[in-house]
Amino acid sequence: MESLMVVLVGVLVSVGTYLILSRNIIRIILGTAVLSHAVHLLILTVGGLKTGGVPVLGQKDGPFTDALPQALILTAIVISFATTALLLVLAYRVYKTNGTDDVSELRGMPDE
Repeated sequence: MESLMVVLVGVLVSVGTYLILSRNIIRIILGTAVLSHAVHLLILTVGGLKTGGVPVLGQKDGPFTDALPQALILTAIVISFATTALLLVLAYRVYKTNGTDDVSELRGMPDE
């Protein structure tokens, strides 16, 4: 199962990299979102699947599951959602101001 997750992370990283290298701002934003999902899956895969109980005070000794990978993923999801929302608002404002979402046109470079 972990090898399947690693392959999925590789596919998501390659798709995210392809989208980031695009000239369209919306594709760049979607590429960063896909790349952040790849990082979430990577953190989950590196954390591993462990069996055990919830670490609650007052319980007897036994195997406990580490909740740190899930906490890191939850924090990363919130941060990536906020970043994506901010970038979408900025892209909308750039489109309304300049009338284009092509990065090379925004830089003032002529089409090749």
